[in-house]
Amino acid sequence: MPQTAVLDARTARVLPWLVAIAFFMQTLDGTILNTALPAMARDLAENPLRMQGVVIAYMLTVALLIPASGWLADRFGTRRIFFSAIVLFTLGSLFCAMSTSFNQLVISRVIQGMGGALMLPVGRLVVLRAYPRSEFVRVMTFIALPGMVGPLIGPTLGGWLVEYASWHWIFLINLPVGLLGGIAAFRFMPDLRSAERIRFDTFGFILFGAAMVLITIALEGLGEMHMPHARVLLLMVIGSACLAAYWLRAGHVDKPLFSPSLFRIRSFAVGIFGNLFARLGSGALPFLLPLLLQVALGYSPAQAGMMMIPLAAGAMLIKPLAKPLIDRLGYRRILIGNTLLLGSLIASLATIEAATPTLLLLLHLSLIGMVNSMQFTAMNTVTLVGLSYQDASSGNGLLSVVVQLSMSLGVASAGALLGGFTVPGADGEAVLRAFQLTFLCIGGMSMLAAALFFQLDSKQKMAARLVDVE
Repeated sequence: MPQTAVLDARTARVLPWLVAIAFFMQTLDGTILNTALPAMARDLAENPLRMQGVVIAYMLTVALLIPASGWLADRFGTRRIFFSAIVLFTLGSLFCAMSTSFNQLVISRVIQGMGGALMLPVGRLVVLRAYPRSEFVRVMTFIALPGMVGPLIGPTLGGWLVEYASWHWIFLINLPVGLLGGIAAFRFMPDLRSAERIRFDTFGFILFGAAMVLITIALEGLGEMHMPHARVLLLMVIGSACLAAYWLRAGHVDKPLFSPSLFRIRSFAVGIFGNLFARLGSGALPFLLPLLLQVALGYSPAQAGMMMIPLAAGAMLIKPLAKPLIDRLGYRRILIGNTLLLGSLIASLATIEAATPTLLLLLHLSLIGMVNSMQFTAMNTVTLVGLSYQDASSGNGLLSVVVQLSMSLGVASAGALLGGFTVPGADGEAVLRAFQLTFLCIGGMSMLAAALFFQLDSKQKMAARLVDVE
C-alpha cells in the first residue's frame, strides 16, 4: 500500500501552488504554440493547415507515457519523478527553440511530452493522497485557477512574440518557469512511494500504447491527406485490435496497467467515457481557432492571440461557481445540460465570417470558455471522487490518459475534417467554408457525449455533498 502523506502546515499550503506551476507550464506552452503555428509553418516551409503534427506529437507522447506515471511514482517516489518531469519538460522546451526543421521540432515536442506525461498526473496523485476527500474539490479548484493564467496570457503573449520577435521565444519563456518549479519540487514535494514492490504490466503497456499510437496516426494520415485510405483503415483495425486485446487480457492478469474492475464504479465509468467523447470538440478548439482567425480571416498573430483571451477569462470567472452549482444541481444535470450547450456553442462557430462584429465574437468565445471550464471541473471530479485510496493511482492515471488522448484525437479529427473539406488550391471563401463545416462536425460530436451522462445516478448530487463532509 502506498505511503500515507503527513504534511506539515507549510507544505500543505505550498503543495497546491507547486502542482499549479506544473499546470501553468503545460497550459502556457499549449496556448502559445497554437497561436504561433502559422508563423512556424512559414519558417519551416510547411502548410499551416498541416501543422497538427506538432500538437499531436506532444499530446500523444503524454497519453502514451502517463500509464507509467503512477507506477514510477510508487516505485521511485513522487519527489524524484516530479522533479525529473519538470527537468525533461524544460529541456524539451530548449530543444524546440533550437529546432531548424519540422522533424526536429516534432522530436523535441516528444521530449517535452515525456516530462508532461509525469508532471500533472503525479501532482494530482499527491493531492489525492495528501488531502482528505472533504478537501479534494476545493484543492483541485484552487490548482486549476493559477493554471488558468496560462491560457489567459498565452495566446496574446505568443502572438506578440511571434509578431515582434520570433516563434522560438514561445519555448524559451518556459525555462525560468521550469527553474522555479524544479527548485520548489525539490524542497516541498512529499516523497511518497509504495511500501511493496509492484510489478509493471509491460505487455499491457505495449498493447495499450500501440492502440493509441496507431489510431492517432490513422486520423492524422486522413488529415494530412498523404496516406492512402487503405493504409488508414489498416492502422485503425490493428489499433482497435490491440485495444481489444488489452482489455481482454487485463481481466485475467494480476496488477494490470488499468484494471477493468475500476469500471464497476459507475461514476468512474461514465466519467471516463464522457471525458473521451466530450473533449473531442474542446481539444480541437485551441488548434482550429487561431488558424481560422489568421488563415481564413486575415488576423495578425497578435490580434489572433488577443481574441483568445475571452476563452480563458470566461473559464476563470466560472471556476469559483463550479462546486456550488454541482452541490445544487448534481453531476447528472450539470453534465447533460452543459454538454449540449457546449456542443451547440462550438457548432455555432460555423456562423463566423469576415463581417462578424468583433464584440459578438468576443462574447461567443467567453461563453465557450465558461461552459468548457464547468465541463472539465464536473467531469474530472465525478470521475475521481468515488475512487478508494488503493484505486487512486490507477484511476488517476487512466483519467489523465483519456484527457490527453481525447485532445489528441480531437486535433487529429479536426485536421482530418479540415483537410477533407478543403478543396486543393482553395483560398478566401472556400477556406472559410471548410472551417465552418469542421466546426459544425466537431460541435455535433461533442453533443453526443450527453447520452453518456444520462447514465449517471440521479442521486449523484448527494455524492457531491459528501465530498465536503467525509
